[in-house]
Amino acid sequence: MKKILTIAFALSIVPSVTALIHTPAAAARPSLAALPQGAPLKTIQGTVKVDGEKVTFVADEDNKSWEVMNPDLLKPHAGHHVEVSAHVNADKSQIHVMSVKMVKKAEK
Repeated sequence: MKKILTIAFALSIVPSVTALIHTPAAAARPSLAALPQGAPLKTIQGTVKVDGEKVTFVADEDNKSWEVMNPDLLKPHAGHHVEVSAHVNADKSQIHVMSVKMVKKAEK
């Protein structure tokens, strides 16, 4: 009987420990909650600029500079011309990038 209780106790603790291990990583990720309700998903081409930890995206269309809410996704593309699919918060000039792909810059 003691073995069964010990096993049951051990199995009840495993999910709690697992949740504690994963919570800090989830909390460190930026969330879409910072975006206004229904922030549109747009496809934009432009250039990635990195200055230390700050990552900005400069759109080709209007040379508007956007603060990137999840900079780790764009950091590897520093200086590159890319196309991003992102949720846009125009009021704060912020974007939350969902996907990124390299593109060739159009010749003028």
